[in-house]
This record gives sequence, structure tokens and C-alpha cells, in this order.
Amino acid sequence: MGTVRRPGAFVCGIDAAMDVIGGKWKVLILWALNEQTCRFGELRRLVPGITEKVLTSHLRELEDDGIVHRKVHAEVPPRVEYSLTPLGFALNEALGPLGAWGREHVLGQGAPEGVPGIPDGARGDSEGVPDTRNPHATADRVPADCAGDS
Repeated sequence: MGTVRRPGAFVCGIDAAMDVIGGKWKVLILWALNEQTCRFGELRRLVPGITEKVLTSHLRELEDDGIVHRKVHAEVPPRVEYSLTPLGFALNEALGPLGAWGREHVLGQGAPEGVPGIPDGARGDSEGVPDTRNPHATADRVPADCAGDS
């Protein structure tokens, strides 16, 4: 179950990953489930603003993709719990550097030292001005993640 199958042709690995986590709510659901196994109502409280319809839809899609596990307990009334699969935990690990980037560059909170995925020296210059250049992309080269994936 290491491969998530989605319809369509992807340009690169980032494109394929974004297809799995795309949308406003999926990443927030993943972060909530990273901390604990949750029932539907708990998830709804942990992700403020999400509707029941959207939460249900996203949980089904994440389950179909092998990211979330749905466990139905044989009880009356029925009890359903959602948790991350190993693939879901791996996806959350991959999202860690993205969250650090957002804290530093969008929220302005600065990334904690030693955050995996943020190389030393990538926090900006010595005057505190962020270095926005991408050392991996040039006019004649695509990002490493997209190279050879097409």
C-alpha cells in the first residue's frame, strides 16, 4: 500500500502530492490526526470552520488514498475512529518543512533552529532579510523533485 493511485497524468512528484493533499482542509485534518486518533465530532472541533459534508468527503478521499484509517467499533451506537496510516505519518513528516516555511515567511514567527528540511543558511542573510532566491531552480533547469518524473 505504498503507492497512492490517482487518475490523471502528473507533471512531477509535487503535482502528485498536491493532488492528494489539495484543498483548504486536508492538511489541517492530517495535522489533527497526527496528534491523536479522533472521532468525527472531535475532528470537527479541531478543524474550526469545516462543514460536516466537507469533512466527510475529505476523510473518504484520504481513506481511499491510504492516508487515513477508519475503524468502526461494533457497538451500539456505532463508534468510528480515524487515525493516520504509516503513509499518513510519512506525509505529515514531509509537510513539516512546509509548515516551518509558512511560520517563517508568511506568519513572520521565524522557524525554530534545527527544523528538519530547512538547511542552515536558508533562513536569510545576516541582516534578517530573507533570501528568496531558489538555488535549485535556474532558467534551464526544473526543480529536482520534478526532474525526470514526467
